[in-house]
Amino acid sequence: MKNLGMLFALAIPLLGMGAAGQMPRPASAGGEENSQAASPPTFYKDVLPILQNKCQSCHRAGEPAPMPLVTYEQTRPWAGKMAAAVEMKMMPPWFADPRYGHFANDPSLSASEIATIAAWEKTGAPAGEARDAPGPRRWSEGWNIPQPDFVVKMPKPVQIPARGEVEYTYEIAATHFTEDKWVQMVEVRPSSAGHVHHAVVYIRPPDSRWLRHAPVGEPFTASMLNDPEERRQAHETTSDLLLVYAPGSAPDRWADGMAKFVPAGSDLVFQMHYTTNGEAASDATSVGLVFAKNPPKQRVITLQLNNHALVIPPGAEDFRVEVERTLPNDATLLSLFPHMHLRGKRFEYDIVHEDGSVETLLRVNYHFHWQLSYKLAEPRELKAGTRLRAVAWYDNSKNNPHNPDPEKTVTWGDQTTEEMMVGFFDVAVPAGMDKWRFFIRRGEN
Repeated sequence: MKNLGMLFALAIPLLGMGAAGQMPRPASAGGEENSQAASPPTFYKDVLPILQNKCQSCHRAGEPAPMPLVTYEQTRPWAGKMAAAVEMKMMPPWFADPRYGHFANDPSLSASEIATIAAWEKTGAPAGEARDAPGPRRWSEGWNIPQPDFVVKMPKPVQIPARGEVEYTYEIAATHFTEDKWVQMVEVRPSSAGHVHHAVVYIRPPDSRWLRHAPVGEPFTASMLNDPEERRQAHETTSDLLLVYAPGSAPDRWADGMAKFVPAGSDLVFQMHYTTNGEAASDATSVGLVFAKNPPKQRVITLQLNNHALVIPPGAEDFRVEVERTLPNDATLLSLFPHMHLRGKRFEYDIVHEDGSVETLLRVNYHFHWQLSYKLAEPRELKAGTRLRAVAWYDNSKNNPHNPDPEKTVTWGDQTTEEMMVGFFDVAVPAGMDKWRFFIRRGEN
């Protein structure tokens, strides 16, 4: 992908993600109070609370946004672009169709917040009185989760060339855990975020035979493995995922009583998809873990709906691909994370009911540069036998500005010039049930 500085500049960069901000005061009757209510918004009193709650997770030092929006001096030069971006709803980035579903991590500004920023810019972006400012937002240094209990870093940096395609890169890092761990929060932090198209961190338990002959502690690719079976394994695994990361995605924070399970003696396997952007770099991605304070009642596992058989014809501008599966056991649906490449256009998750009716859980107007996870505002209880469907639409026409070759027939592949159709989703199951047991249907041995 393009580097983040260029990306933000093209997108009229601005606001990040967080909780709801303050609302402007309602007008009240009476001379002096009415005059105060009619006064223009100021930075310290009206705009800064919005920035703290919805922007500074990205727009502060050390985060991917190219400019901080913490002080008045930093923010004032961007007032015009801020107003334009929020009025067009380009920022904060959020691509869910509002007709379907409600999501706990929706960072969208309210109509009142948009009006406040627009009015502030139109009246000259005044600073106001510093005494009106809220207290500074406190962040864990280098993280968007509380300071991690444990950090696992790729042991050896990966050297990324300035140009060309980079084969999927893997690196296995030992945790050296002497006891089982329940992870309630987790965040992936690339050291060269502008080169990371996406990353998947897998949990490899000590009894797993997956990639057992691969090197530990240094990067490798599938083509470097001598065993043909292990070369295939690099692209296929039943191991559970700790976290999927893509630009714009947020850390995972599970509710009390829910967590991911990392058995004692496990390794973490980093699968890194790097893209070049004209500048050589090195990357040593880290993952931060916050452990649950008490053993949870439910274990979170990540599942996926995918269709490897996609074949997208040249010039097709609305090509549909779908996959449907039934849940083998009861589960609580927590979040949805669609993944496609440059020709991705829309992605949808549905429940197909027994009478044939379709209930849409999420429809995303897909944006390659902002691949987000959508956390359900209310977790959804799903019974065994529930039919889940994922549908993806692709634009392989010349009208797609991201399309590298509209005359090419496109099939499944790792590189962004190829395509993928993956509908990740997180579910909670009883704490004693692992991924293997979840797929044993009732009545099966």
